[in-house]
Amino acid sequence: MDSTIHVDIVSAEGEIFAGPARAVFLPASEGDIGVYPRHAPLLTMLRPGEVRVHTPDGQEHFFYVGGGALEVQPMQVTVLADTAVRGHDLDEAAALAAKQRAQEALAGRLDKISQAEALAELARATAQLKLIQKLRKIKG
Repeated sequence: MDSTIHVDIVSAEGEIFAGPARAVFLPASEGDIGVYPRHAPLLTMLRPGEVRVHTPDGQEHFFYVGGGALEVQPMQVTVLADTAVRGHDLDEAAALAAKQRAQEALAGRLDKISQAEALAELARATAQLKLIQKLRKIKG
């Protein structure tokens, strides 16, 4: 019996990851979920956050997704992300600037973005910063 599940992570920019995994952890709209081989079929939306892929060789790969859709089949996981970036490619300065812009907009100092857009930008920036901090601790 196969003890891996095939994972595809794609965004509008292209394929970010494709390969076998022992497990995948994702930020589903209703909460974080773990997917293992032979998982029940599932369709759900993703919220901004971290995707972790545990490969058969024992490595852990980290990705940021800005939302999107998730399809799970017993031996296949497909992430169709609005935005997807490898964890080590995240730009901390850009995420901090985005967080600051969103906080200013929510405080009423900017009228260029609506409150909903500001909240979404804040969620994306916060998720990116959380992953950057996690990766820094792992390397540390």
